[in-house]
Amino acid sequence: MSLGELRRKIDEIDARMLEMLVERAHVAEEIGRTKEVGDRAIYAPAREAELLRALVANDPAPLAPESVEAVFREIISACRGLQQVPKIAFLGPEHTFTHLAARKRFGHRADFAAVPSISDVFERVERRQVDFGVAPIQNSTEGVVGLTLDCLLDTPLRICAEIYVQVNHFLACAGQLEQIRQVRSHPQVLAQCRRWLRENLPGVEQVATSSSSAAACEAEAEPGVAAICTREAAAARGLAILAENIEDLADNRTRFVVLGDLEVPPTGADKTSVVFSTPHRAGALHKALGAFALYEINLTMIQSRPARGRLWEYVFFVDFEGHREQPAVQAALGYLREFCPLLKVLGSYPAERA
Repeated sequence: MSLGELRRKIDEIDARMLEMLVERAHVAEEIGRTKEVGDRAIYAPAREAELLRALVANDPAPLAPESVEAVFREIISACRGLQQVPKIAFLGPEHTFTHLAARKRFGHRADFAAVPSISDVFERVERRQVDFGVAPIQNSTEGVVGLTLDCLLDTPLRICAEIYVQVNHFLACAGQLEQIRQVRSHPQVLAQCRRWLRENLPGVEQVATSSSSAAACEAEAEPGVAAICTREAAAARGLAILAENIEDLADNRTRFVVLGDLEVPPTGADKTSVVFSTPHRAGALHKALGAFALYEINLTMIQSRPARGRLWEYVFFVDFEGHREQPAVQAALGYLREFCPLLKVLGSYPAERA
């Protein structure tokens, strides 16, 4: 086929795809009317996870699985918006990795509200000012986000879903590389790019800001100032990207959680998060963790945090494979309830590919 014939074929395929998308949208509207009668939640993490897994399992080559997921998440978002546009609070400001995580999960057809702190994310959802919240919980290089864990201990909300975002940092400014006299970003971002800065911008002053997006805003206004930020923050401020992927560790990922009041049903590939305390005696933690070994449950994270109000005592946050409705998980949780002074299930939700 000639190039022109191939392009006409693409046009025909696109026209058929649009017809099917419109048909899907009409069905989504009907689902919305059914939900109104049954008063069911607008966001169904288990259903969406099952849909995406089924699509990827059909071997979409030569398309990458993550590309297929991205396309269909936007389709889901557009159809969900025909029923109701969800309101999502996230740790701001805009164009940070938390904003990217929220958009990755809910698509562009959502009302996003940037809030100044993690505790504000929880508060907005608890007061029903928004439908869901998105907050960081763990980074592959920096570890857990303590404030998110502390808020989970006190909140009535549940973890409804998890989101993994690849962390890539970009050097951006309004001028040229040789004109840079100062680099600004969040302290954690500067630390993650320490080696690149030492090798490529030796002697250039590094200044901490409240966020990478704030750094991009300052770089737009001040000549000679560069920001380390997301690609989206640079684009929003009209900055030129001078260097890409300048993080010292290439495989740097951050895990985020979606917070809400949903009970998410099992999908067959799930994760559960709990927090518990143990009696203050020798071997107590070993005995508690023995429950997971006894019922052959794989742990994916364990983190201790100081127990507030009790000096030198700790609570333990644990993630593990499985859903709270599975018999083995129920048995392990029953064991912990008998032994632990505190046990709180923070949520069961679909496990996402890291």
